[in-house]
Amino acid sequence: MKMLINVPETVVADALRGMAAAHPELAVDVENRVIVRKDAPVAGKVGLVSGGGSGHEPLHGGFVGPGMLSAACPGEVFTSPVPDQMLRAAAAVDSGAGVLFVVKNYTGDVLNFDMAAELAEDEGIQVAKVLVNDDVAVTDSLYTAGRRGTGATLFVEKIAGAAAEEGMPLERVAAIARQVNENSRSFGVALSACTTPSKGTPTFDLPDGELELGIGIHGEPGRERRPMMTSGEIAEAALDAVLEDLTPRNPVLVLVNGMGATPLLELYGFNAEVQRVLGERGVPVARVLVGNYVTSLDMAGASVTLCQIDEELLRLWDAPVRTPGLRWGV
Repeated sequence: MKMLINVPETVVADALRGMAAAHPELAVDVENRVIVRKDAPVAGKVGLVSGGGSGHEPLHGGFVGPGMLSAACPGEVFTSPVPDQMLRAAAAVDSGAGVLFVVKNYTGDVLNFDMAAELAEDEGIQVAKVLVNDDVAVTDSLYTAGRRGTGATLFVEKIAGAAAEEGMPLERVAAIARQVNENSRSFGVALSACTTPSKGTPTFDLPDGELELGIGIHGEPGRERRPMMTSGEIAEAALDAVLEDLTPRNPVLVLVNGMGATPLLELYGFNAEVQRVLGERGVPVARVLVGNYVTSLDMAGASVTLCQIDEELLRLWDAPVRTPGLRWGV
């Protein structure tokens, strides 16, 4: 497998050096693996910190900036960051108003963020935590106890980030983040496996002419394999799973997310089918985001995330954001 890298051992460090050169508005600590908005800490503002294994870009480092995260901690590829990174990030962004940890539900992330929260509180930093567990495909998998955290992470980080930017207190920012997670469901489909730099070969075997329904963002097994389906059939299968678990009473945000190797031409075509199915099911759509946001290296495939919203959540979604990976209203 050909990759645009030097050696596998320096992939994350090389990417962080490149990110620092491209985004001078961020403070990128390559050695300690922490990405912080340069104006942090912002007086009176709750700090938002997230992180996880590298390989899901632009999640999380690409979402650091005004209107979203205050800091992010990248681990090695598909490997949780360590508590020291999270503590360093929390200390860098704490203005005295407290820090919210946004944690995807993967065992390593949960354990390390829990430990970091204890360490931060020992240093006088008030910490709240929100667990993201939106994936309806499976319960308990290779990396998780319970449901996996996937596409809804973007919704949580954007909406909670806007709430923090407005100066809301930690308890309110955390409550909004939990509301977004509780109102969100996701389902992913893989057309090919991803390849990690250290392994150099696909992480699992997916024969030609087959796809995997319910895949995770690390290549974890899904619900089932089927012969290749059309875009419309995939949209129906994904939304069947999501709407079996979520009955929207209000309009929804829709994320049609590429897994890393699916071009926008295909993603926009897939979104057309997603919108068709939602229309047929009578689900009103408030906003749509299409692109590669919560990825799995070079995996081909897509995921669909729905988040039921109210007027306040929609206002916070629409609020200005200025990060490398998401930008509008500024």
